[in-house]
Amino acid sequence: MREVFQQELADVQGRLVEIARLVRAAITDATKAVATSNVSLAERVIDGDRLIDERSLALDELAIEILARQAPVARDLRIVVSALRISASLERMGDLAAHIAQVSRYRYPGQVGPEAIRTTFEQMGAVDVEIASKLVELLATQRIDIADEIKSDDIKVDALHRSTFDILQNEDDGVAVIDATLMSRYHERFADHAVSIAKKIEYLATGDWHQLDWQQRDAPGTAE
Repeated sequence: MREVFQQELADVQGRLVEIARLVRAAITDATKAVATSNVSLAERVIDGDRLIDERSLALDELAIEILARQAPVARDLRIVVSALRISASLERMGDLAAHIAQVSRYRYPGQVGPEAIRTTFEQMGAVDVEIASKLVELLATQRIDIADEIKSDDIKVDALHRSTFDILQNEDDGVAVIDATLMSRYHERFADHAVSIAKKIEYLATGDWHQLDWQQRDAPGTAE
């Protein structure tokens, strides 16, 4: 029975990695769609979000079944409960990639936001793609050094997000400003969810929950 349980836990981990790979593809394509005004690519991201939702739901159902049938305790219980929460974050990351693609599709054949901010979008997108790639590796290996890298990357995204307000303050096109504000927020939240996952993996690997330490590092004025 224990061997079966361990196989089920391995299946949970494998499914998380699979969903993370789908999320990585989604943010990669969404970023390209914005940079190139590629409506076909944007629509592929939007349509693909359904698969991420389905895989997340299937994982949740498996985790709930394991809880009901195996009644895990201690670390095993933490693994299953964490998987449910990680699944929710991955599903949300897929939604955010789809939101980015939707803004790009709405503005086709034009580009999103004022010209002055497009380089910032490219930078935010590049960091989010890097974060998504690291997240796949983190979920597959549970290497804490990767979690630290994701936290550092999130600081870069936060700084870029803050910089958009300075760039936009002199813009007169209300629609462009709204689009740019949404895009920046989507990228920033994408990275935040990755950090949330990294925190959970760090906790599973070490057994320590440095909540205060995380809050201090993430607080305004402490990220630079």
